[in-house]
Amino acid sequence: MTQHAPLLVIAAGGTGGHMFPAQSLAEAMLARGWRVKLSTDARGARYTGAFPEAVEIEVMPSATFARGGVAAKALVLPRIVGGVVKAMSRFLRDKPAVVVGFGGYPAIPAVAAATLLKLPRMIHEQNGVLGRVNQVFAKRVDKVACGTWPTALPEGVEGIYTGNPVRAAVLDKQGAPYIPPGDYPMELLIMGGSQGARILSDVVPAAIAALPAPMLANLRISQQARAEDLDRVVDFYQSRGIQADVQTFFHDVPKRMSESQLVIARSGASTVADVSVIGRPAIFIPFAAATADHQTANARGLVEADAAIMIPESQLTQESLAEQIENVLSHPQGATMMAHAALSVSKPGAAEELAALVEDLAFAN
Repeated sequence: MTQHAPLLVIAAGGTGGHMFPAQSLAEAMLARGWRVKLSTDARGARYTGAFPEAVEIEVMPSATFARGGVAAKALVLPRIVGGVVKAMSRFLRDKPAVVVGFGGYPAIPAVAAATLLKLPRMIHEQNGVLGRVNQVFAKRVDKVACGTWPTALPEGVEGIYTGNPVRAAVLDKQGAPYIPPGDYPMELLIMGGSQGARILSDVVPAAIAALPAPMLANLRISQQARAEDLDRVVDFYQSRGIQADVQTFFHDVPKRMSESQLVIARSGASTVADVSVIGRPAIFIPFAAATADHQTANARGLVEADAAIMIPESQLTQESLAEQIENVLSHPQGATMMAHAALSVSKPGAAEELAALVEDLAFAN
């Protein structure tokens, strides 16, 4: 890659929900001959292991007002200002053709610096409701790309529906043949997002254990759990003779998802996109405390397409979940129809659509 190749700076961080689509765009832009840098903070840097080696990782100071006490909050603004100044200095030395923010407070320094320097810039919102950082920048960027449609946007802001980019590993499993449930080994994949979810550790194992014995004997479980919940989830499954692989984070989600008969998950934007592109029946349990209930908005498209079942957290019980699991796994034709319906609303070309927007913005002048 030559120094003369155009430079894209991607600003993202915080969770896998921001980092996975950022990684997808990085892969697409490298393939188009661009240089790519990722601007994130120390927390976001933990999710960069799967980024292509050609992506240069720049760790910037940033902070959020959402956590910590009075003393911590007093340090937020100076840290953000310091990050913006550092980003501006780097941009003046190596000028980006475009800066793209994916949300999360680690994106603030680079997007703010691009705004102050009047560089071409855009944001991508993964969820059906703008996150706090994207709300701040929505009226200050050249384009707003939307991963979920419709997305609630400020008055006067027009969104462009690109879909949520998925990683190359997910595209490799795009439309993988679905084996409907039956009287043979079946795989269940349970995910709580990159941060895990305690309520899934509380309810899912008990719901699975409540399934009819012949069905239960065929099940193989892959469940993601928080570190503090790991041992009790493992012990629960082992004490009941249920085959389960329980980990804090799966590095092979596309493979596990493609082999599953059913996915049970939070409805984070990346998870919803992965489910639709690979094409699997799903039971979504939206995170009730998500900002503006955006996980419910994320799941709505697949639910309305009859590709997924949604159980609000307030209605999630061992009994309600067991009933829905049994309903899917005991109706192979219906499960297959759900898998096909998921594919019908997928946007596997989202990364390329987003890459095209980046190039349009870069070469507009």
